[in-house]
Amino acid sequence: MKSVDCPVIVLVGPTAVGKTELSFRLAEQFNCEIISMDSMQVYRGMDIGTAKPSLEERAQLPHHLIDIAEPDEQYDAARFVRDALTVFEGIAARRKTALLTGGTGLYLKALFEGLFNALPTNPEIREQLRRRLELEGRTVLHAELSRIDPAAGARIHPNDTQRLLRGLEIFQASGRTWTELIEEQKQAGQGRAAFSRVYLAGLRCDKTELHERIARRSLAMIESGLIEEVERLRQLGYGPELPSMQAIGYRHVNRLLADEWTQAEMLDQLILDTRRYAKRQMTWFTANKELRWFRREEYELMADEITSNLSI
Repeated sequence: MKSVDCPVIVLVGPTAVGKTELSFRLAEQFNCEIISMDSMQVYRGMDIGTAKPSLEERAQLPHHLIDIAEPDEQYDAARFVRDALTVFEGIAARRKTALLTGGTGLYLKALFEGLFNALPTNPEIREQLRRRLELEGRTVLHAELSRIDPAAGARIHPNDTQRLLRGLEIFQASGRTWTELIEEQKQAGQGRAAFSRVYLAGLRCDKTELHERIARRSLAMIESGLIEEVERLRQLGYGPELPSMQAIGYRHVNRLLADEWTQAEMLDQLILDTRRYAKRQMTWFTANKELRWFRREEYELMADEITSNLSI
């Protein structure tokens, strides 16, 4: 267990709810450096589909854990925890407040509850699984994972190919399931952070409003050049089989480029899948009873509670 000595504000919520805008207000008020808790914003060149803060926005305030990996690198929760703990040290040395914000519930859980640090990796097995994914499809591999590790099969969506392949890789490399190893780590209480001062806030809005925001964002991504972004990535050699290129938005454009969908069909499916993803995010976050939930218009109430709880 590693101690985090700086004050930490956590701001989570589903995609498109408005976390980025609110995070800037919090960062300015509380002298924060922002740590991205987004499993896709780590990848260089994947900007539009991940809704990264712009370069101009990042120039205004320090941001961390954005653009730190290539699209063909593996980036997982264990690496996130290691990277985040290093960033916390620097923020503490600068006597500033850390604002951890994003929508990846697994990363939050790993940071606060721990994640088995010795989860086995095997590049050869991973490559074999990627080839099987291309040949057999995600449905077959998901069924195999569900037989091996029913708990992992239940929590991992078939479209989440990165975690699907990771679950199979762990089992093939160690003979033990991902669920078993995580539970073992949890019992040991290792690999997690100990926060001296932390406030966890969640941002939410009505379902109808969130669906409308998702639809507007999805259309804006297409209009801002998401299709061209995916084309550039493919020209650089990042193929559609990569886990990063199977993420929401990227897999949709890849299917458009493969002539499987029209652009209108792609947009409709993108909106639908993003809404489903937002629902899964809320399932992760509502399980965390430490989170205090707010609407965007309740910013002053949130700020007052942060001031009171963190004494900043």
